[in-house]
Parts: sequence; structure tokens; C-alpha cells
Amino acid sequence: MPALVNFGGDDDFYSGSSFYTNSTDLGRLCSISSQVDVYYPPSKRVRVSAPFIFEETVFEQNKQTSIDVLPDECLFEIFKRLPGGRERSSCACVSKHWLMLLISIRKGEYELSKAVKENTDSVSDDAEMISSDEDEGHLTRCLEGKKATDLRLAAVAVGTSGHGGLGKLSIRGSSSSRGVTNLGLSAIARGCPTLKALSLWNVPRVGDEGLSAIAKECHLLEKLDLCQCPSVSNKGLISIAENCPNLTSLSIESCPKISNEGLQAIGNLCPKLQSISIKDCPLVGDHGVSSLLSSTSAVLSKVKFQGLNITDFSLAVIGHYGKSVTNLMLSGLQNVSEKGFWVMGNAQGLQKLVSLMITSCRGVTDLSLEAMGKGCANLKQMCLRRCCFISDDGLVAFAKSAGSLECLQLEECNRVTQSGIIGVLSGCSLKSLTIVKCMGIKDISLEAPLSSCNSLKSLSVRSCPGFGTASLAMVGKLCHQLQHVDLSGLSGIADAGLLPLLESCEAGLVKVNLSGCLNLTDEVVLALTRLHGGTLELVNLDGCRRITDASLVAIADNCVFLSDLDVSRSAVTDSGVAALSHAEQLNLQVLSFSGCSGVSNKSLPFLKKLGKTLLGLNLQHCNSISSRTIELLVKTLWKCDILF
Repeated sequence: MPALVNFGGDDDFYSGSSFYTNSTDLGRLCSISSQVDVYYPPSKRVRVSAPFIFEETVFEQNKQTSIDVLPDECLFEIFKRLPGGRERSSCACVSKHWLMLLISIRKGEYELSKAVKENTDSVSDDAEMISSDEDEGHLTRCLEGKKATDLRLAAVAVGTSGHGGLGKLSIRGSSSSRGVTNLGLSAIARGCPTLKALSLWNVPRVGDEGLSAIAKECHLLEKLDLCQCPSVSNKGLISIAENCPNLTSLSIESCPKISNEGLQAIGNLCPKLQSISIKDCPLVGDHGVSSLLSSTSAVLSKVKFQGLNITDFSLAVIGHYGKSVTNLMLSGLQNVSEKGFWVMGNAQGLQKLVSLMITSCRGVTDLSLEAMGKGCANLKQMCLRRCCFISDDGLVAFAKSAGSLECLQLEECNRVTQSGIIGVLSGCSLKSLTIVKCMGIKDISLEAPLSSCNSLKSLSVRSCPGFGTASLAMVGKLCHQLQHVDLSGLSGIADAGLLPLLESCEAGLVKVNLSGCLNLTDEVVLALTRLHGGTLELVNLDGCRRITDASLVAIADNCVFLSDLDVSRSAVTDSGVAALSHAEQLNLQVLSFSGCSGVSNKSLPFLKKLGKTLLGLNLQHCNSISSRTIELLVKTLWKCDILF
């Protein structure tokens, strides 16, 4: 592992001669710490066996023989001839001045030097293996906050070159006063030509110069992520396009200086681009998006556009040139009308589209939604969030036209009612349905005969206050093959509505989430374990305050494969914990009693017994359990992650 050198003072680069003014300072090498990521080999201190008295003239003569009196040009030539990464790392530990000289040398200049070539011919097989690994670029480094400085980047550039080569670099949240600048990024460029993935988040002092340095030296770059980089403009992006032909993934977010010109260069010069994400870039418009999509139509598979000033024209281009697009995300496109989405669907170019997610787009209406369903023959996953103009008619028409649809998610689509949900379930072969915060759904009793939906395996209805007992009973009549049920946050449902659903599930429930269902009682849990105890793997009863020890006894008696149980904020006590511990067939891995005041120190032996298989135990806010008991559990259940 590389050792770290602790530099005194601030982390700004020193652009002068040696930091040491006399020969004694040269012996005071920096102590090992986390400041610099370079290798420092162990060494022995010289033992002095006899006293020496130095005269002032001798001392002055020794001072003149210091290596620091050599000009930088000589040190540069010496450093170029260092045989390997360990030697370079050792020299980098001497001073910031030497570190700066080392990062000014490109990796290719080391390899081309005569001394290195001669040394390479005589190295052992092991050394040759290490040398060959340097080009792989498999190391990953992440610098965040105050740790993200130019000095650390310089150390990373030197330290990783001899230990496999840097492959991925992530810089997040750099300080505005002492953070990463173009100088640090240039050091990475010179020392890490193996870099394949670069992520820059909130680095205001990095601009086109630093990004251009990366582009000119790191030709293997495949992934680039720019977020909140106000100093990066089209110039830097064009440099990436001209020098990094292997670029496959590009993400740009909140970069106000990047516009259509940069995207056009990416589209024309990066033929391998497979994924593009552009968010909140005010200068990006139709011209940049259309140029990018039309140039990369053969390989581009993932597209995300959010908060852009694009119009119907861009969506028409997506519909026509998106022949290879499999995943499409469109969010906050306020200038796109119904016509844009309608044309995108009718262009018939999205034949390979598998997943479509649309959020807060006013142009999504019943008419345009149906057109997208008809134009995307292989669409399997559809997510609509905050699309306020979609009603029951459009939703049912879309479900019928999208013949391959398997997963449908609706979130805050408040014009959709119970009739639309029933129509979707009756008219298609859905496998998964998720409904979140759809306030238009109300309990209505429908007397008309309903066709069943035996394909539905997963049903999730969360935080829909109008979805009550009548709606739940309706779903029970339609869906007989459910395996996953999530009804979290439905405070209006009661035992009478849930029991018919449990009885109608013929395939056997595997995962059941009833958290926040305040009115459910032990009767539901008894029926659940009796009917589905042989298949249940996860049960969440968090916040079900009427659940008591009787439910835990039923779980202990009937559940065979249960691995995850949450009874937080319920009425269970020590007796229920004891019942669980006596169940020989149970192999619980995750167990939560958070907020259960009835669980006390008396449960210690039972928890120890359950802990033989537990990987996670939540005892937060269990006021009846003392800190001493927690300490004993932590000591005994050393394999288990305990929250307290």
C-alpha cells in the first residue's frame, strides 16, 4: 500500500527552489500521513557511534554539497531516469518542489528514456509483470470536499503510476478557495494516461485548460461526467471530442457555458457514444440535440434530457433517429407540446425502446400517450410522473396499444381514477403496477363484470389516501397470481379489505409491505401466515400499532423461508421475541424492533439465539433496553450490524 506524506503549511503549490535552507533540514523528511498518495519505502536511521564537532566552515561546505543546489533542469533529467514507480514515489516524499518536478514529466518520457530502456532489459520476471500491469488502469481514486486539492491530485498522479495505473477518478465538492484547479487536473493528465473514467462535481476552478489537458493525454477516456462546472465551455468539450474517440458515456449537468457547438462536436467525432445525459444546461437547444442524435443514431442507446430549452423539433428527431435507443428519460421539457410527443411516437423510429420515463412534461396528453404506445412496439417499462393531463381514457388506450408493456408506474397523475386502473388491469398483460400519490383514486363499487389479470405479479400502491377497502377488494377479484404486494402508507384500509386479496393470491405471496397501515390487526397476519407461510420471504409491519405478540407467534409457527421481518412501532413485547427465537425453522437475516417499548432487557437471551443467523438488527428507540444490554449484544453478535 502507498504511504502518505504529511506536508506542513497549506496545500498550495510551491514554485521555487528547495524548501530546505540548510543541510539539517534535508534530514527532516515529512512524516507519514494522509496528505499525499505516494509510496515511501522503509529505511533505517544511521547510528552515530562517536561524537563529532563541526566547525562553521565545514558546515558551510556541507551545505553547498546539497542536491538542492542543482538546477531544476538537472533534477528533471535525473528524475526521468528513475527506474520505476517506487523510486519516483520515494523522491516525491522529499519535498513539494520535487513532487512538482515529478508531475511535470509525462509517463511516456519515463518509458522513452535510455536509462529505463537499459534497466528494462535486465529486470526480473516479477518486475516485468508489474510493469505490464501499469498500463491496465484498474485503480480508482475519489477526492471529496477539503481533501480535493491540487496537491493531492499531484500525489495521486505519481503514486498510482507504479501501482497499476489510474483508471477512474472522481472529484466532488472541491473548495472554492483551495480546491482543484486546472493545474491539478493537468498533473493527472501527464501522469495517468490510462485514465478511462473522469467525474467532476462542483469544481468551479476547473475550466477548459484542465479538461483539454485530460483530452490531449488520456486518449483511452471512455466516461466523462461534468456536474456544476461553470468554467467549462465548448472549448473543453470540443477538445474531448477531438482527442477521445473511445468516449462511450457523457453526462453534463448545470454547466452554463456548454451549448450546441460542443454537443455537435461530440456527435461528429465520438462514433462509439452509447449514453448521453444533459440536465439544466440553458444554452443547449434543438440544434445541439438534433446534431448529436442524428450523428450517433447507430450506437446511442441511453438518452436523458432534463430541464432543456428544446422544442417539438428535438422530439421529432428522437422519434426518427433513435433507432438504437433502449432507454429514454425526458423531464421538465416545458417548451415541448402535445405535437412533439405525438410526432415522436408516430415517427416509428423507437422500435428498440424498452424503458421510457417522462416527468413533468405538459405535452403528455391522452392523444400523445396513445401515439407513443403505438410507435414503441417493444416498450416494456413505462413511468409517468407528474403528468397532469393524463386521464383514464388515455391510460387505457396506451395500455392496449403497447402490447409488450410489462411494468407501469404512475406517480402524482391526479386525473387517473379507479376506473382507469381497472381498465389497465383488464386490458393488458402487465406484470408490475406501481401507483404513488395519485390523489384522483377513490373507492367506487363497480357492479360490471371484470376480466381477471393473471399476469400481474407485483402490485405497489403507496401514499394514495383514497385507495381504501373497496379498491383493494376490487384488485383481489382481478389479480390472482400476485407475489409481491406493497401497500405502505394506506392508512384507510382495514382487515375486511385485505383478507379477500390474501385469499385470492393463488401463487403464494413472497414479499408483503404493510408499513403505515394503522388499522390492520393480528387477524391479517394470522391469515397471511396461514395461507402464504410456505412462500413468504419478507414481511414489513412497521407502524402497524395494533399488531401484537400473536402475530409473531403465527410467524414463528408457519413461516419457513422468512428472512426479513420488520415490526417496528408495533405492540409486540418480550413474549413475541421469545416465540421467534424458539422457531427452529426460521433463519431470519434482518430483524427490526425499532420503537417497540415492549421489548426490554428480558429479550437478551432470545436476541442472542436469533443472532446466530442475523446480519442486521434494528433496536433504535427501544427505550426499555439498556445500554449495557446493547453492549453485550454488540460483543456477542459480532457478525451482525446492530442499530441502536
